[in-house]
Amino acid sequence: MPARETLLRCPVCASSAAPESSEFECSCGELYDVEHAFGPLDRALFDSRPRSLRAPGDSGVWRYRELVDPDLDPAAVVSLCEGNTPLYDAPDLARFAGLAAVGIKHEGLNPTGSFKDRGMTAAVSRARAAGARHAICASTGNTAASMAAFAARAGMAATVVVPDGAVAWGKLSQALAYGAHVLMVRGDFDAAMGLVREEARAGRVALLNSANPFRVEGQKTIVLEVLQQLAWDAPDWIVFPAGNLGNCAAFGKALREALALGLIERVPRLAAVQAAGAAPFATAYDNGFERYEPVVADTLATAIRIGAPVSYARGVRSLKETRGVALAVTDDEILAAKVAVDRAGLGAEPASCAALAGARRLVRDGRMAPTERVVCVLTGNLLKDPDTTRAFHEGRLAGHPAPPERIRTIDADQRALRMALEGV
Repeated sequence: MPARETLLRCPVCASSAAPESSEFECSCGELYDVEHAFGPLDRALFDSRPRSLRAPGDSGVWRYRELVDPDLDPAAVVSLCEGNTPLYDAPDLARFAGLAAVGIKHEGLNPTGSFKDRGMTAAVSRARAAGARHAICASTGNTAASMAAFAARAGMAATVVVPDGAVAWGKLSQALAYGAHVLMVRGDFDAAMGLVREEARAGRVALLNSANPFRVEGQKTIVLEVLQQLAWDAPDWIVFPAGNLGNCAAFGKALREALALGLIERVPRLAAVQAAGAAPFATAYDNGFERYEPVVADTLATAIRIGAPVSYARGVRSLKETRGVALAVTDDEILAAKVAVDRAGLGAEPASCAALAGARRLVRDGRMAPTERVVCVLTGNLLKDPDTTRAFHEGRLAGHPAPPERIRTIDADQRALRMALEGV
């Protein structure tokens, strides 16, 4: 058997809980990890699996089921054929960042348009197997959209709790379309998170935020898929946006397990990139993780507008284990990277583009060599936040100059069209 047992384990005091538990926090205050007892696994197992035309056989998460949740009954899996996202070569973006080459892992091409689908298939599947009937999450948008879709697929009720006026409607409209009930809180994401965690502790609903350790198990497959796409030859760096730090926790865990199982021979460095207006993790990194102070988040990158990340301690562990770094980039840097990503034909929401902005900053600061092998993770689709894209190109973003005019109205005659074409 590839695994003998799955349980929840506290990384601090080593106490454990059953995987069916609705409480994801140990009595010592630390979030639980999912712990698997792995048997022999090798690259050939994953490389040999053909893709099916039906879910979950076509899932880029459940392809790695022995590493995600080997004890789960396959009949309980709730899948939308998530994962299997491309790893693009992007010479234009490499030049933008000052690198010889860069790989772009585009998680915005998941079913609901963000990386959240990978964690959600694992967490919703576990919740359904445990008999949960009602799912809940706090969200800045992407988690809400993903949870609503997977809950609908599972036949569960769904409630999303979001900060009033701080969620892009491209995301919120998805949650509504999938049938979720939407509660707008007069407060920020961190206030919403506190409410849903307390409700989940009472056992009335299944919490689907990244405090749920099975979310982390699904999100590990972003890194596993990158490694497989690179023929298990690990890059030097994996750079990604950082908000609630679920991906930071997941990526570190994926690399720790892949190294222990012999799937890779060396561990890439992780670079967690925050927006300057929402950078408690980067600030803590700068002081050697001696002090951690939550902030009131303020950035146009709504997906990472989080001032008190739930997975802070797990994120610290991931950076320490990978000789990783955390840094903050400004909204101007994020927008410049977004223009580059969009013009390369890839497209992403603003928060995603923090990854490329972070790589560029690391090169400029001399902390990343131009010749190193780098993978940047784009976490959300361009259409997640169309309002920001439109406002930018129309010159309506305060403090951000408009790019050259590209939206014009012309008369319906051939001469007007030809005149317009002369300026293209």
